[in-house]
Amino acid sequence: MIRTRFAPSPTGYLHVGGLRTALYCYLFAKKSKGKFILRIEDTDQERYVEGAVENLLKTLDWVGLEYDEGVQLDKSQKGEYGPYVQSERTEIYKEHVEKLIESGDAYHCFCTKERLDEMREVQTKNKQATMYDRKCLDLPKSEVKAKIEAGEKYVIRQKIPYELVKFKDLIRGNVQFHGKTIDDQILVKSDGYPTYHLANVVDDHLMEITDVIRGEEWLPSTPKHIALYNAFGWEQPNFAHIPLLHNSDGSKLSKRQGHVAVEDYIKEGYSKEAIINFIAFLGWHPGSGEQKEIFTLEELEGIFSLEKVQKSGAIFGIEKLDWFNWRWQKEKFNQEITAIAKEIDPSLEKTEPRKGQIKFVFETKEMSDRFIKTKGEKLLEICTDFLTSQIKDKENLPEVLTTVDEKILKNPKETEENIKFYYELPNYDKELLTHEKMGVDLNQAKESLEQGKKTLEELENWSEDKITDALLKTVERMGIKNGQLLWPLRAALSGLQFSPGVFEIAKVLGREESIERINQAIKKI
Repeated sequence: MIRTRFAPSPTGYLHVGGLRTALYCYLFAKKSKGKFILRIEDTDQERYVEGAVENLLKTLDWVGLEYDEGVQLDKSQKGEYGPYVQSERTEIYKEHVEKLIESGDAYHCFCTKERLDEMREVQTKNKQATMYDRKCLDLPKSEVKAKIEAGEKYVIRQKIPYELVKFKDLIRGNVQFHGKTIDDQILVKSDGYPTYHLANVVDDHLMEITDVIRGEEWLPSTPKHIALYNAFGWEQPNFAHIPLLHNSDGSKLSKRQGHVAVEDYIKEGYSKEAIINFIAFLGWHPGSGEQKEIFTLEELEGIFSLEKVQKSGAIFGIEKLDWFNWRWQKEKFNQEITAIAKEIDPSLEKTEPRKGQIKFVFETKEMSDRFIKTKGEKLLEICTDFLTSQIKDKENLPEVLTTVDEKILKNPKETEENIKFYYELPNYDKELLTHEKMGVDLNQAKESLEQGKKTLEELENWSEDKITDALLKTVERMGIKNGQLLWPLRAALSGLQFSPGVFEIAKVLGREESIERINQAIKKI
């Protein structure tokens, strides 16, 4: 059975890179019907942050990454391989490091900080790699014992075999390192706590982890870990090193730069679906030919594979997160209003004039009006915090909001800016009524405005459908293109270069206000 693990250190909030590692571990395990384990690696007591574990657990719970074994929010632990907190496993590590000392694969080192600093300084001056010189490697057992009994501080180092280490990375393919280029890393610190290198190897073996998926920064440590597996006589797991995350300028994404904690994006209102999609695509893609743009967590479970994870670094672009958030807001909103529409009219017709745009055809006008009002109220819930009381008091606000629904879903903060033209026509130059590419000069604009005004004045039923039909028939009668009539009309009604369509605006403004605005445009010409 496939068993993966996410093993974060409680040193602060969960980094987006950490969440991506957790997600890939989760997806890899779930696709294989395996187990996903959460382990807390808190052996670095100096960097431990109070409350970090609770924050981590809450974040994983919020995004929906359910683990099969590990620490839970109530501080209990589930699973047969615990404890799942490394500070509770110190006796296990002591037992295993003693085996390494007995076999000669680890040794006591009594070198002081001052000596180590001097050693590195000399190596740097001689343009050598800064590695431990093994001064304490061959100390007699009697001398080691005497130093320990005398109270001298020491660490325990791994003796790296001077041999070629080869392994196949599930993402990067064949990788090799030579032992002579690898430092004799510390396995147990002077405070008695194990380092990550010892603890993670022992835990991964005892917890029967089959596949270690982690960040690229751990790739140089892998030969050290393989050497430990060999020293213990254990079978090593599969390794997969996922690419680093970079800023748009190519620099490494770092906690020190701020705003890389998952909690930051949760507080800003991003949906968990958007965050999951965004994180998943940072270094992975579903493959060529895939038409779908957004995926649920369950869908990702079915299509994820390490073969589609790229080797090169992934660019962290907030614009893409914004895009995913908008797509998911739109997806969930469309699902919600579709359910509302069906409740109002079980026999309604649903069309999609263009991809992502849903249009409903109701049996009666009363049903349509009721739906528009309800839809507008739902949109108001999304943007209400960003509207002034003056706008909130407008009687037709729900209907107005339905004309800018996509903009509200994309950025509710800009709602008032996008709808204020309904209540106060902006001052614009007459050139706005023209459009060279559409073939609309001032003469054409004047004729179109006059003919459009006449059509709207004669219209008996003021509904969006009737307005649409009447104006399109006017286009046909005039023998011109749609844009030659609709561009100057839309510009006249909104006073803006970009706005909702003519039919929507006219319906919301009403006959009297629409005619008045067209008259003002004609006067400008």
